[in-house]
Amino acid sequence: QRRGIAADRLVFAERVDPSEHLARHRAADLFLDTFHYGAHTTASDALWAGMPVLTKLGDTFASRVAASLLTAIGLPDLIVQTAEQYEELAVALATQPAMLAAVKARLEENKWSHSLFDTIRFAENIEAAYLRMWEIYEHSGTPEHFDVADSRSSAGKGP
Repeated sequence: QRRGIAADRLVFAERVDPSEHLARHRAADLFLDTFHYGAHTTASDALWAGMPVLTKLGDTFASRVAASLLTAIGLPDLIVQTAEQYEELAVALATQPAMLAAVKARLEENKWSHSLFDTIRFAENIEAAYLRMWEIYEHSGTPEHFDVADSRSSAGKGP
């Protein structure tokens, strides 16, 4: 309330069946990722449902997953560096409906054009990696570093 957000806009939901849980994501405006140990599958579910995720980049794997997801879906502007930036952006998105609508529109568009939810692209790329690993094994048997060219690099700007 001190930040101008009405208390009735915050809803803490009870546990429900997973399908109901995923369906109610559409009723939320914004997913606030926690610091230190952020969301993993839950953030991915939120993005798929069209709910933007705000995250603060951390120093550990567990605190960087949501940032990886946001990068892969082309929304790096929802990744902040400090707690102050996190609060400022959360308040801005909560109090500026046009800003939130623009982010949601980009999220919906990017779901179909970026790598995060492109399972065919993922399968093609991991298959190429497996084939390359096998070639290396057959040739020398010694592990080595290699890169896999994105099978659809022109389809989006995700990693």
